Amino acid sequence: MMLVFSGTNKWGEALQKEEKQGIIIVAIAYIFWGFMPIYWKLLASVSSDEILSSRVIWSFIFTFLVVILSRKFGTLISDLKELWKNKKAFWSLVLASYLVTGNWFTYIYAVNAGYIVQTSLGYYINPLLSVLLGIIFLKEKLSWAQQLSVAIAAAGVIILTISYGEIPWIAVTLALTFAFYGLIKKSLTIDPLRGLTLETMFVLPIALIYFVYLLMTDQAVFFQSNAQTMILLALTGVATAVPLVLFAKGTKTMPLYMSGFIQYFAPTIMLLVGIFVYDEKFSKIEFISFSFIWTALILFTFSKIVEVRKHR
Repeated sequence: MMLVFSGTNKWGEALQKEEKQGIIIVAIAYIFWGFMPIYWKLLASVSSDEILSSRVIWSFIFTFLVVILSRKFGTLISDLKELWKNKKAFWSLVLASYLVTGNWFTYIYAVNAGYIVQTSLGYYINPLLSVLLGIIFLKEKLSWAQQLSVAIAAAGVIILTISYGEIPWIAVTLALTFAFYGLIKKSLTIDPLRGLTLETMFVLPIALIYFVYLLMTDQAVFFQSNAQTMILLALTGVATAVPLVLFAKGTKTMPLYMSGFIQYFAPTIMLLVGIFVYDEKFSKIEFISFSFIWTALILFTFSKIVEVRKHR
């Protein structure tokens, strides 16, 4: 009995260690994403459309090289063949590719136009919008606490809209594109790294055509800038793929509710960077609106923790 108990104990300790490692890895990914506005600010001299085309091109090159070096090229081809057999899955991934590309463009534009605070708002409301999409498309059900949290967050966005005199379109666009992207990806079981390779491959022809157009019209900054800008543009692929791979690796060994909690690291860091590093305005009305959303997220997160523990 002692031997069985000892073996079970060691297995439990190993599982806890894996969970802790997963939490740390995912936290690093979200912290990385949180500080990304600083990276894009370093490329402020480059137009958002050129940054986007460079990001797609270099993301494909980087992820494709990783796939080759990890000897997964055959698996990548198999993934593509399987997707092509299921036309719905194939075109769903194509749509997801363009949704996330639109999200990237909005994010890069917003950061370099001085709307980092709005980007943080977008990524705060994204999880709650994902919940609404789950109700509409996946027939998921919410507890009363989760329904209340969605209503509180909606009130915060309405207050902000009234104070702006217009819809905060950057935040809404970021939240919508990423929520629909997540909804589509939820129905696909492809490996994250190979998935990103295929996603960038689908957008690659347009990115290449546009980059050639920039070269022919003498608008491309890449070959006319200093070495620092060229290196930063080339590293956009690494900056895109690394946190995604860390996230995918970490979430395999950590509790789902902890992943939901840690995801708020990124918009919180973005908000602090926008206010304290780049002196963006954060008025009393914005503080009140964000307070509504923070309250909603706290309520939603704790309700999910309670729900998971009940299931356990």
